[in-house]
Amino acid sequence: MEKKTFDVFIIGSGVAGRTVAEACAKQNMSVAVADNRAFGGTCANRGCDPKKVILGVTEALELSKHLQGKGIAELPILNWKTLMQFKKTFTGHIPQAVEQKLDCLGITLYHQTPKFIDENTLTVEGKTVEAKKIVIATGCVPRTLNIEGRSHLKTSEDFMEMKKLPKRMVFLGAGYIGMEFAHMAARCGVKVTVIEHGTSILKPFDADLASELLETSKALGIKFIFNAEISSLEKLTKKYRIHYTKNGDKYTLKAGAVFNTTGRVPAVGALDLEKGKVAYSKAGVVCNAFMQNETNPNVYACGDVSAHGLPLSPLSGIEANIVSKNIIKANVEKIELPVIPSVVFTLPNLATVGLQEEEAKSRYKNIIVNYKSATDWYNAKRINTPSYTYKVIINERTDLILGAHILGPHAAETINLFAMAIQKKMTTQELKAMIFTYPTWANDIKSML
Repeated sequence: MEKKTFDVFIIGSGVAGRTVAEACAKQNMSVAVADNRAFGGTCANRGCDPKKVILGVTEALELSKHLQGKGIAELPILNWKTLMQFKKTFTGHIPQAVEQKLDCLGITLYHQTPKFIDENTLTVEGKTVEAKKIVIATGCVPRTLNIEGRSHLKTSEDFMEMKKLPKRMVFLGAGYIGMEFAHMAARCGVKVTVIEHGTSILKPFDADLASELLETSKALGIKFIFNAEISSLEKLTKKYRIHYTKNGDKYTLKAGAVFNTTGRVPAVGALDLEKGKVAYSKAGVVCNAFMQNETNPNVYACGDVSAHGLPLSPLSGIEANIVSKNIIKANVEKIELPVIPSVVFTLPNLATVGLQEEEAKSRYKNIIVNYKSATDWYNAKRINTPSYTYKVIINERTDLILGAHILGPHAAETINLFAMAIQKKMTTQELKAMIFTYPTWANDIKSML
């Protein structure tokens, strides 16, 4: 069988994959992109973007609830069907638009997961292709739960495609995906239960603020079951029965839908990486500072599938630009990660950047921890929000900000100012000297220092 040869073969068409594809194609390199799903990747098609469309409606519901009797006479009524139609205006055109853009650049497109045959050779759509450089940008997929009845589990993607919402939902896992969708469902009128094998929610985030968010979530009507292990899922006539154990005792729970939100893992299982001599770990494809695989120098990785950093879309673009430069000019730039903020899009938002309190205490001799509730501040009072808390960690000797953690409205936006301050090594005095518009959430950060 005749082989087709490319300068660059990219597996994955999300932010990372298409960024590399476009950059290399513009340098007159022969490029191919393969994806076993709709082109455009997770974030645009079935992740960050559609999720925030749904979040927008729940934000309106939340604000109206807080201001009921203070200018809002009647609460708005959610229409899930029209919300799904609105969501599709953001996602429906993505696959075709991405394919058209890549095709206009002369990029060959494949609609299947390739498999490695050797270090430079792949098989895809029944064809054999060879590439000088191969880029793995396949992202992540939901973690598989090894339980009986796991085929009945739904994912966050299924949630965003539901034609109607059931009366009861269960989310397995209290990480950021489980918490975000639990909040959305609860505000849409669903009775929600979250089952978590650990002792609390959102382990990577500040424990004090996560604990407060837990109480806020309970007040919303979300029920939590901690220290529990799922044993099986049983399909009934119209519902599902979950079997789980807690403290050695067995329990069951019925729901109209059960979602696996136990986390996501690198999407490498179908690639036959061993045949390509591609090193990988549980965290993803192992790379050096050039984003080049450690055991197969012809392979690069970028985006969520890379073991290099956090699975965040902005980081995917940074990594993809590094990979592009190093393929085009032969390893000319090493990646240097900037300060990376992160957020859970619950309501209120829980946002973080920099060091956690315990980590800061272990690294520095003298630190200042400003940890306070701000519900009596003007911005919180004007929208009557019950949750607004911050924790800012400062190096007492240098006056530099080491970490910032915010639970409150628009924390996802406010945290970016702290990220900038930490990245640029601004002291608290320099930040306090800045002039921000007033009265805004951004201006509040000066009172947090």
